[in-house]
Amino acid sequence: MGLTMVKARCAAVLAALTLTAPLVVAPSAAGAAPNAVVVWDLNAQTAIWDVAHQAPPQIAGRGFAMVSGAVYDAVNAIEGTPYEPYLVAPRAGGRESVDAAVGTAAYRVLDAIFPEQRERLRVQYDEWLAGLPDGPAKRGGIRVGAQAAAAMIADRRDDGAFDPRPWTVGTEPGQYRPTPPAFENTGAWVGFLKPFAVPDATMFRTPGPPAVTSRAYARDVEEVKRLGSATSTARTADQTEAALWWHDRRSVSWEMKRDLARTQKLGVLETARFYALADFAGTDGAIACANDKEFWHFWRPVTAIREAGTDGNPATEPDPGWTPLVVTPPNPDYPSGHTCRTAAQMTAYAHFFGRDKVPFSAYSVDSGTTRHFGSFSQATAEVVGARVWAGIHFRSADVDGTTLGTGVGKYITRHYFKPRH
Repeated sequence: MGLTMVKARCAAVLAALTLTAPLVVAPSAAGAAPNAVVVWDLNAQTAIWDVAHQAPPQIAGRGFAMVSGAVYDAVNAIEGTPYEPYLVAPRAGGRESVDAAVGTAAYRVLDAIFPEQRERLRVQYDEWLAGLPDGPAKRGGIRVGAQAAAAMIADRRDDGAFDPRPWTVGTEPGQYRPTPPAFENTGAWVGFLKPFAVPDATMFRTPGPPAVTSRAYARDVEEVKRLGSATSTARTADQTEAALWWHDRRSVSWEMKRDLARTQKLGVLETARFYALADFAGTDGAIACANDKEFWHFWRPVTAIREAGTDGNPATEPDPGWTPLVVTPPNPDYPSGHTCRTAAQMTAYAHFFGRDKVPFSAYSVDSGTTRHFGSFSQATAEVVGARVWAGIHFRSADVDGTTLGTGVGKYITRHYFKPRH
C-alpha cells in the first residue's frame, strides 16, 4: 500500500470520528498562573523519563496514565463532576483549590510508583504547596487529590506491570528473534498489563503479517531494505529527519499534547480531561499492540533481510551486513507499536476537538528539529512511513498498527470521559 493510500485511509478513519459539535473552550486569562495539569505532567516526565529512565514509551505510558487519570478525577470532582468520573468522584463543594488537588493527586501517584524518588518528589510537592495560599480551599484540594490518587493506586495494584516474561522466540522463517546490537528480550509484560479503559487487549486482533513467501512480503522487504538502511541513498533528507523525529525515545507525543493544550487554550478541567484521554488512548493502544506482537511474534526487518536466503521467497535477496538507520527496539515487528499508539491518540484527539484539521507541532531532541502538522490524520500518515524509513518496521506492520490504534481510540472516546448531561 503506497503512502498516498495510507494518508487517504487515515483521513477517512479520522473524519468518521469527528464530533457533530466541536469542543468550545474559553481562552486562559492573560497573565494567569501556569496550568497545574501541564506543570505536573512535566513533573511526571521528570520522574518517569529523566530519573527512572523508563525509555520505551509503551513502558512509560503506565505512569503517565496513572497520573493523568487521578488528576482528571480530582479536577472533575471540584468542578462539579460535569464529566463521567474514571474511578471516583471525591466529595467536593467547588471551593477546593484545584492547584492543590492536581499537585496532590500527581505527587501521591508518583510517590507510589517511584518510592526510590520519595525525597526528591516530596521536596517538589512541598514547594508547590508553599506557593498556594493556606486555608480551607488548600486543605480541601489536598483531600480531594489524595482520594483520587488513592483510588488510582489501589486500582493498579497487581496490574501485571514489570513481569519478567520474555517475548516468544522462534527459529523458523518469519519468527521473531532478538536483534542486534544488544539482542535484548524484554518488555513482553506490556501486552499482558491490565488496560486502563478497553475491556480486553485481545479484542483488537489484527489479520497478521503477510506470509514470508508472498509477493506482499517481498515488497515490504524491498522497501525497508532500500529506504531504511543506515547507508540508504534513496531516502530523502526529510524522510531521515522524520524517522529520527518519530523515534525520539523521550516520545514527541508528550510534547504534542502540551502544544495542543497551549495552542487550543484549554482550561484546567479540559486539559485534565484531554491529558487523561491522550494517555489512556496511547497506553491502551500500546497494551493491545504488544499483545498482538506476542501473538504473531514476527521477525524484524534486520533479521528478515539478513536471513532472506532462508525465507523460501525467490523475490528476496539476503544482505548479511544490512543495518537499519536506528537501533531496532527489543520486541517483534508486527504490528508497529508507534503507529498503534499514535493512531489511538490522533483518533481520540480528533474526537475531542471535533475535527481532524487542528495544527500542532513538537520539538525532538534526537533530530534537533520541530515538525509541524496541519491535522491529526497527517501525523498518523507520516508515522507510517517514518518507521519504514527508520528501518525497523515493515509497512504492513505500520498500516495494520493504525487500524488497531484507531479501534482503541474509538472505543475509549465512546465509553470514557463523556459529559454527564
